Amino acid sequence: MPERCTTQSPENDQTEGSKGLYKEEEDCDEVLKHIPALRAYSRSLAGQRDDADDLVQTTLMKAIASISRYEPGTNMRAWMFTIMRNTFLTDIRKQARERPASVDCASTMPVSAPVHDQHIAGERLREAIERLPQHYREILLLVVVIGESYEDAARICDCAIGTVKSRVNRARALLIKDLGSDDFLDFY
Repeated sequence: MPERCTTQSPENDQTEGSKGLYKEEEDCDEVLKHIPALRAYSRSLAGQRDDADDLVQTTLMKAIASISRYEPGTNMRAWMFTIMRNTFLTDIRKQARERPASVDCASTMPVSAPVHDQHIAGERLREAIERLPQHYREILLLVVVIGESYEDAARICDCAIGTVKSRVNRARALLIKDLGSDDFLDFY
């Protein structure tokens, strides 16, 4: 990971008159601090690790390129989550028009099932989360897994706080129903 990032062009030098560039560098450094949260959120959106990593990379590039449009004093993580969500939704629309070859190729499926109980339970939970409708899965992962507040999740998803609370509750109920209450309690 780079130590510093900059939006400065090579022909610009950092003199005393360019304090705005120092602020942009600080903002760029702040962007890099949110990579772990971006990776977690991207996994909830994209599902596949490679697709999630690509989504994080694209989000970082867009955030750094448009850092001058970031409003200081606002929640940078929520700003970047919004960039990521919009990028993801745009990619989904593109993929709908550009269907590749078979997505369920046998070469991408595991040959043998894992034997470790906790790994199996974790995989069952991950699969159950993936089966949730997109709007429930997204809110559940933002609030429960990543730890965003209801207010920030509402801002990121552009919906009311009551909608966020309702979706989290319904997502939890669907997970409990899908996994069975005894299995679900084993995760705590």
